[in-house]
Amino acid sequence: MQKTVSQQTTSTTEAMGQLKCCVVIPTYNNHKTLKKVIDGVLLYTNDIIVVNDGSTDTTSHILTKFLHIHTISLPHNKGKGYALRKGFELALELGFHFAITIDSDGQHFPDDIPILIDSLNKETSKNMGQKDVPKKSSFGNKFSNFWFWVETGIRLQDTQSGYRLYPLQALKDITFFTRKFEFEIEAIVKAAWNGIQVKNIPVKVTYDVTERVSHFRPFIDFSRISLLNTYLVILTFLYIFPRDIIQKIKKKGIKRFLHEDFLGSNDSHEKKALSIALGVFIGLSPLWGFQTLTVIFLAVLFKLNKTIAFAFSNISFPPFIPFVLFISLKIGHLVLGTEFDFTFEEAGENFEVIKHLKSYIIGSITFSTIGALTMGFCGYIILNIFDRKKIALKNG
Repeated sequence: MQKTVSQQTTSTTEAMGQLKCCVVIPTYNNHKTLKKVIDGVLLYTNDIIVVNDGSTDTTSHILTKFLHIHTISLPHNKGKGYALRKGFELALELGFHFAITIDSDGQHFPDDIPILIDSLNKETSKNMGQKDVPKKSSFGNKFSNFWFWVETGIRLQDTQSGYRLYPLQALKDITFFTRKFEFEIEAIVKAAWNGIQVKNIPVKVTYDVTERVSHFRPFIDFSRISLLNTYLVILTFLYIFPRDIIQKIKKKGIKRFLHEDFLGSNDSHEKKALSIALGVFIGLSPLWGFQTLTVIFLAVLFKLNKTIAFAFSNISFPPFIPFVLFISLKIGHLVLGTEFDFTFEEAGENFEVIKHLKSYIIGSITFSTIGALTMGFCGYIILNIFDRKKIALKNG
C-alpha cells in the first residue's frame, strides 16, 4: 500500500532527523525563486542553512521572513563552491552528519528530497536526456562525466547536478581548493579517491527561463572546470592510481593481488594480453618520466586493464634500466648497420645513450615492440593454461 503525501513527508522528516541531515541552499541573486525553494524544503525539514553569497537583489529581505532557519550572509560574492563550503562548516558545527544541497534557482524540486533519503543505497542515474535540458548542459555534463570516469574509474550519468547528498563527516578531513562551480567536480572526485561511494539518484529537473537565473558563465567557468580536470587527471595518473595499486598489494600481498586483481579479473584473456603488451611497450620505450602517465592514459583510451598495464610498465625498474639501455643501443646499431663500439659498463654508467641518441631511440622502439608482442603472446598462453588447470581442479 502506497504512502500518502502526508505520511511520506512525515517519514522523511523523521528519517532526516535520525540521519542528522540538513539542507544547504547556496544563493546568489535568485530572489524570484528563492522563497519557493525554501517553502518547498520546509515541508520536509526545518534544518535549513541558506548561504547568501553576496546577493545584491532582495534576497536579504526575503530571508528576514525565515527567522527559524540558519543563514550565512557573505559581504561579497565568493562563488558557489565557497558558499557550499561555508554551509558545510556550519552544518558540522551544528552536529549534522549529512547535508542535501539544492540550488535556489528553481531547477530542482524539493519534493525529490524523499528520493534522496530513500535511495542512499540504490544505484541509478538522473535523466539528462529529457527534452527541457539545454544542449549546452547536456554536452557539458557528458564532458564532465567522461573526465570523472578517467579520474576515478566510476561511470556516472550526471556529475554536474547541484542536487546532492553529502556525507559531511566523511568529507571533513578532505582539503578542497576551488570556490566556484568547479567545486562540485572536485568534491565528488576527491570523495571517490577517499573511498566514499559516489552514485546518481534520479531527480526531476526544469529549466524554466522565465524565472530561473543562471550565473554559470560558459567560457570562464568551463575553462576553470577544464583546468581543474587537467590537474585532477595528472594527479590521478601520477599519484592516485599508483597509490591504490601499492595499497592493494600491501593489503593483500603480492600473491593474492596477482590472483584476485590480475588473474581473477573479469576481463577476457585477449584484453589482459593486450594490457600486458601495452605495459611492456611503454615500460621499455624512451618515455622516461612519462611512462606512468602515458600507460594509464592509453589503457583508459583503449579500454584495457589499467592495473595490468601499469604493473607491466614497471618492467624498467631501476636495477634493470642499464640492461634496457644497453639492449636498446645494441638493437639500434644493428638496425642502422653501424658499429657497436662500447661495453655494457659504458652504456650503463657513462650514459653513452646521449652520444648515440638516434640508435637508442630506434633500438628502444624496436625492443619495445618485440618485448610487447612476446610478453603479450606469452601472457595469453599462460592465462589459457591457468584457466584449464582451474577448470580441471573444479571438475576433479
